[in-house]
Amino acid sequence: MDTFSTTDKLKLAYSIADHTDPWREPETLILLHAVLGSSRRFYKWVPTLSRHLRVVRLDLRGHGESEVPGEKRFSFERLVQDVIDLADHLGCGRFHVAGASAGAIIAMQTALDFPARVKSVANFAATSGLKHTNIDHHRWIASVKARGLRGFFEETIDERFPPGADPAFVRWFVDEACRTDVDFFCRFVPEMRQVDQSARLHEIRQPLMCVVPDADPHISLAQYETMKVHAPHCEFVVYHGYQHNITDAVPERCANELLQFLRRHGFANNA
Repeated sequence: MDTFSTTDKLKLAYSIADHTDPWREPETLILLHAVLGSSRRFYKWVPTLSRHLRVVRLDLRGHGESEVPGEKRFSFERLVQDVIDLADHLGCGRFHVAGASAGAIIAMQTALDFPARVKSVANFAATSGLKHTNIDHHRWIASVKARGLRGFFEETIDERFPPGADPAFVRWFVDEACRTDVDFFCRFVPEMRQVDQSARLHEIRQPLMCVVPDADPHISLAQYETMKVHAPHCEFVVYHGYQHNITDAVPERCANELLQFLRRHGFANNA
């Protein structure tokens, strides 16, 4: 992975995959992962998307290979600014942005705060912030402090994947999540829990897609469907029978959903 320094001097890691035709000028897509993960979680998305777009995967601050910020260098606004800092570092004036869960909330806020920079937004398994969801972040934090990240995930894995998920994949998923700094996780979740974008989502004028599961114990379908109220122009897609982690459980399906969305709006190369 490559690294760059943000405007507040934190080192963040990112990777680029571009397998588009060399005589074309590809669109840039920035992918933002969920909490307790890293850009590696999108590994199955890359083959589908990188033939048509320049795919940039960012490790959010405090995750993956990126540095963990101190108390005064972390906020929701800073997570959004990191996306712009990365685009500036790459010399990318305008870009597409897609995210999973918390990453999707960051993606939507980027479109709200920097509308001239964002061409389209794709939201996977997120609503207009975590404030109006079933997530009990106090329980999550207490469990992590008592049992560690591995114990927390072993206790809640059924909330994330359907029965029959490949055990080897689940072990890898948990191992990846357990790389996250525990103290940072205990700061990250309460910060995201305060976010409520519902009053502003109508401001998003770019093409917007929301892909959601209907068997998510963290966010009910009714809570997801408020996106259609607050952003009535969004393309709303439901994956039936899946829990929260659709981007990991059916990654190729999600990547193809995103590719078709971009093609409908004339953004992806038809290689």
